[in-house]
Amino acid sequence: MLYCSFIYWLSDQQTLPSPQLFDNEDKLHHLLAYFIMGLFAWRAFSQYVVNRELLSGLCFGFCLVYGLSDEWHQSFVVGRDASVLDWLADSTGGVLATISHYCYACKKVHT
Repeated sequence: MLYCSFIYWLSDQQTLPSPQLFDNEDKLHHLLAYFIMGLFAWRAFSQYVVNRELLSGLCFGFCLVYGLSDEWHQSFVVGRDASVLDWLADSTGGVLATISHYCYACKKVHT
């Protein structure tokens, strides 16, 4: 919950002070931020859901919906805009986190 609040706070800023080292660097920031969110989501939801497939869907769905709501939120912030490409980067980060945790959980079961 704290991490989601941090993402919300960042999205509420008119500008973010970060030097751009390459084109579309912000997409990498989105991917990494939502990768971390996916890891946190897995940890949080795994307290309540044991089935790995259901847990994976829940974590990915959470990142997908939160990313969508975050882009919608940005559409109301002066100096910011909503971007489908940002949302796709958010979703990619969430799915990569989910896949990595799923594979780790499968490996843990088989050893």
